[in-house]
Amino acid sequence: MNDYAKSLDLTFSLREPVIRTMIDALQFQAGSRGLDAGCGVGLQAILLAEAVGAEGHITGLDLAPELLAHAQEIVHTAGLAEQISFRQGDVNALPFEDDTFDWAWSVDCVGYAPFDPQPALEELARVVKSGGTVAIAAWSSEQLLPGHPDLEARLKATTAGLAPFAAGKGPEQHLTRALGRLRVAGLEDTAAFTFAGSAFAPLSSDLRRALAALIEMRWPGVNSELAPEEWAAYQRFCLPQSPDFILDLPDYYAFYTYSLFSGKVPG
Repeated sequence: MNDYAKSLDLTFSLREPVIRTMIDALQFQAGSRGLDAGCGVGLQAILLAEAVGAEGHITGLDLAPELLAHAQEIVHTAGLAEQISFRQGDVNALPFEDDTFDWAWSVDCVGYAPFDPQPALEELARVVKSGGTVAIAAWSSEQLLPGHPDLEARLKATTAGLAPFAAGKGPEQHLTRALGRLRVAGLEDTAAFTFAGSAFAPLSSDLRRALAALIEMRWPGVNSELAPEEWAAYQRFCLPQSPDFILDLPDYYAFYTYSLFSGKVPG
């Protein structure tokens, strides 16, 4: 398993409650057939399969064969190999016929910088049947360093910290402008929602590992963009080996948000 797949595994215990809530809000019909575009290691596909029941089916698609291999192992272990299948492919050129699925879902993929979301949104709309839902969601904010808003604000202003956005991109490509993109793709009844998750001390071992992995993922390679005193503060509070590691606070608290955008295929 590569480092990115490990990070997805480690952080899932933190993200899972919010992802479940988003799936519940979309009310996918029992027995329906859905597409998980950008499925990664398949953990979300399992939640989607639970939502549609034993008569439904989930197709997970990802460009990375190493992630799909890991996804197949996870799904097999979960006993869902008959209900979930995987396909390698590009979200910008989906390898499916028109009107293949009852709905399509993409989390932390379509709409994520630095890629133009429009081709992928139009592809998702193409493969979903009339009246079906297209939904995209992405991590949109967080507060992970309680008591250090100045340091966290500086980290968020770095190149890595801007994700899921990207410096130099037009404002219309910003994630929070997704409603307009959905409408350009021909979708109707568009809507946007915000879902929040939180974590607080005392942290379980799984949640601590997830948060430590998230902090490592969130601001990689920031040294060159920080002043010496900012880098020193980062090392003091964000590195697990530091005696002042932020997760060791007895009153630690953090929260994060996902933004969900959806629309219906006309018909």
